[in-house]
Amino acid sequence: MITISGKTIAEKIFSAHSGTDARAADIVIADVDFVMGQDGTSPLAIRALANMGVEQVFDPEKVALVIDHSSPSPIEGVSALHTMMREFGARTGVRVYDIGEGVCHQVVPEHGHVVPGDLMVGCDSHTCTYGAVNVFSTGVGSTDGAAAMASGKLWFRVPDTMKVTYTGEIQPGVFSKDLVLYLAGKIGVDGATYEAIEFHGPVIDALSVDARMTISNMAIEVGAKAGLMKADEKTLAWYAGRSPRTPAPVDPDADAVYASEIEIDASAVGPQIAKPHAVDNVSPIEDVEGTPIAQGFVGTCTNGRLEDLAIAAEILGGRRVHPDVRFIVAPASKQIYLDAMVAGYIQTLVEAGAAVVTPGCGPCVGTHNGVPSDGENVISTANRNFKGRMGNSNAFIYLGSPATVAASVIEGKITDPRKYFG
Repeated sequence: MITISGKTIAEKIFSAHSGTDARAADIVIADVDFVMGQDGTSPLAIRALANMGVEQVFDPEKVALVIDHSSPSPIEGVSALHTMMREFGARTGVRVYDIGEGVCHQVVPEHGHVVPGDLMVGCDSHTCTYGAVNVFSTGVGSTDGAAAMASGKLWFRVPDTMKVTYTGEIQPGVFSKDLVLYLAGKIGVDGATYEAIEFHGPVIDALSVDARMTISNMAIEVGAKAGLMKADEKTLAWYAGRSPRTPAPVDPDADAVYASEIEIDASAVGPQIAKPHAVDNVSPIEDVEGTPIAQGFVGTCTNGRLEDLAIAAEILGGRRVHPDVRFIVAPASKQIYLDAMVAGYIQTLVEAGAAVVTPGCGPCVGTHNGVPSDGENVISTANRNFKGRMGNSNAFIYLGSPATVAASVIEGKITDPRKYFG
């Protein structure tokens, strides 16, 4: 007797978009709901389209280019690439989000370009972020991105799925960034290679959409193709008014088959730090507490959202950044910047000594804005800390939550933020 098991979120989304009974390891050609490129990858995609002899995209409403990595342009060569993107947008009708609009991974869902149940690809590795809102989203190379822009389709190998369940309750002073860093330390940078991860459990259910995005954003840091979560009432409320399209949430079947299952007791997880020069070089903050820092950074597609700025402002309110530390803040989007101003977070951060830069990738990518000097230690909310990530291979990048960064810039050394939540 043959028993047919249920499906994971990934298998259901690929089935719906390929018109097949898609299962893990199947090769499918699937319709994509949206394609995105940023200023480090879009010029390559535009050239690839030209080499294909393609002059128009399959649907200009389903393609967007975002100028976020080098925004505003730091050099004339980058300015030429930005001009290429703007001219492509004018020629094809594709929307170009120009300087100051924000990071692609915030801009795309914020403007309702994807909704729960969608399949989308982006020419950027952290496209997995949208898994937090029940979208199978994954990064592709610029040539594959160009093919998707041209045809509205792309081939995929349906991934196996790892199920990660967070139980217990988060301690005060511990955040979603700590949970995902803990996972990276536990399974390593290749622990989920070419798999999707489904994140489950009461801890995930209790998180805001902002906090969930932090976790899904870093799925790629353990090798995963996507970091998926179910769409609940919080997800649907977050989407209210953002898109004219109706979300089609996808849940896994109760008898879905997973390649592996991991359970993590969040009650036992304290603040985590990823030490130089690898995301999985993770330890409890106690192991590195007291390490002097020269710079702190809150921002990026991982932790530049409104909740992140609120956390930093809560700690820094009425306090000052250490005189020997530079503190840089980059809101993830223009809308977040505006909302943070209305809420008073920006004023609090600036009064404390922060330098607020243009919404976008900021210092994270290392092309401009806050490049550290030789030998300097940086505490950052970014998703990567390998050599040269912030523009100097002789600097040392530590990764932590916005709370950890805020506490650390006050004291001039890596500091356990739990002392500020007593």
